[in-house]
Amino acid sequence: MATRRIGIIVNGATGRMGYRQHLVRSLLAIQDQGGVELTGGDRLLPELLLVGRNEEKLTAVATRHGLTQWTTDVEAALADEDYEVYFDALVTNLRVANLKKAITAGKAIYTEKPTAESFADALELARLAKEAGTVSGVVHDKLYLPGLLKLRRLIDSGFFGEILSVRGEFGYWVYEGDWQAAQRPSWNYRAEDGGGIVADMFPHWNYVIEDLFGRIADVYAQTATHIPARWDENGTRYTATADDAAYGVFRLENGTVVQMNSSWDVRVRRDELVEFQVDGTKGSAVVGLHSAHIQPREATPKPVWDPDVKDGHDYFDDWIEVPDNETFDNGFKVQWEDFLRHYIEGRPYPFDLLSGARGVRLAETGLASSAEGRRITLDPLTEV
Repeated sequence: MATRRIGIIVNGATGRMGYRQHLVRSLLAIQDQGGVELTGGDRLLPELLLVGRNEEKLTAVATRHGLTQWTTDVEAALADEDYEVYFDALVTNLRVANLKKAITAGKAIYTEKPTAESFADALELARLAKEAGTVSGVVHDKLYLPGLLKLRRLIDSGFFGEILSVRGEFGYWVYEGDWQAAQRPSWNYRAEDGGGIVADMFPHWNYVIEDLFGRIADVYAQTATHIPARWDENGTRYTATADDAAYGVFRLENGTVVQMNSSWDVRVRRDELVEFQVDGTKGSAVVGLHSAHIQPREATPKPVWDPDVKDGHDYFDDWIEVPDNETFDNGFKVQWEDFLRHYIEGRPYPFDLLSGARGVRLAETGLASSAEGRRITLDPLTEV
């Protein structure tokens, strides 16, 4: 079987996500394993061109990993015909301009999300890509994680019967930064810099809900800035202008109701930093990014409400852990492999720029719903 090369431009290679998840844990890991196995047995081996704004950081990353191709000139990278895929891991406010350049240059697109700061810009990207015949993909990493893969198995097997509701809890306590350093960057809490938990997390919730449970028909959300002042990386106090918590209710086209709580002001008392409880007529599941527990109808206890008597029943003990039954690889890496297979083999990729635009729309609609105090209906948005 033959090994084929594919040139990939990695823009934002020195950033937190671009370096750790996409360069080291995905693309270099794919190189180390000898490439991506294609249908028929051939292998596809990435060759990387790193792009960034800081020459010193780029040099350090390239030297550390034995890479020889890097540049601070994105236009020169896009003009190089040896590299046919453009990947974007820049901050969101730089993404639209660079994706437009890549589309014009005839590159296939793979990009982090959100794809734009506004729905109008995200939709325009999807339209431009369609008009140019550009193959595009947007990072939907959570669908490739063990817990949600187990949840997919349960749904496909008919375990739940009719799914009635989904309740999601995401978040953790992010230190304010005064007496202990914050574990998230300060721009996350400044709206003027593109921060906010809605902009960050609602695009995730959109693709998780769409792919696993169905299309979102309408949205009601309440946002909050619970902590009004924080301290930045230099210890300087600043006003938090972005939402740090959001409470959303999404009604799906099939009648399922999804409730998602997202907060950087919550202390964790659950198994993982994000969990989904799915309740159906035949069974329920509690699923995180890695673990999954189920309770079938036949094993459901019969609680009796009596507030005057202490309940000694261990409700956690009523749940059965779902086994792995397979070895799960890094979710970002698996999606890279999935996208590259679809692209090289000419198959439509479902998580494209239009899917990314629907995620941006959900974030924008959530903010509008909170500001206006009303439920907002969404159209299907299946084409541009």
